[in-house]
Amino acid sequence: MAEEEPLHEWAARRDRRRAAEREMTGTRRAVPLADGARASHVAPDAPRALLEWDGHAWVTVGVVSNADAAREFLGHVPITPEPENGPDDRPAHPGLGPGRGRHRKP
Repeated sequence: MAEEEPLHEWAARRDRRRAAEREMTGTRRAVPLADGARASHVAPDAPRALLEWDGHAWVTVGVVSNADAAREFLGHVPITPEPENGPDDRPAHPGLGPGRGRHRKP
């Protein structure tokens, strides 16, 4: 039988791992250069600094003009407006055939 690790060593290793996970949640960040809140919906037209994690520190790699350009840098899918269809142009739900079953809304 293998010898068990002492509890204080395990707790120290766990705390180091948790601290590392809290410190870095990704390898790229976009930080607003405007004063105030950091949420992208608050100032979508404010310029953003683009940062990348190099393994030791966050390094500035560029500046973009707005939140949409920052989303592209982060690898998020750009927001596309929904097509302007009327209420009758909605696509049918998959798996629902014709008819008015008991479980369907009128």
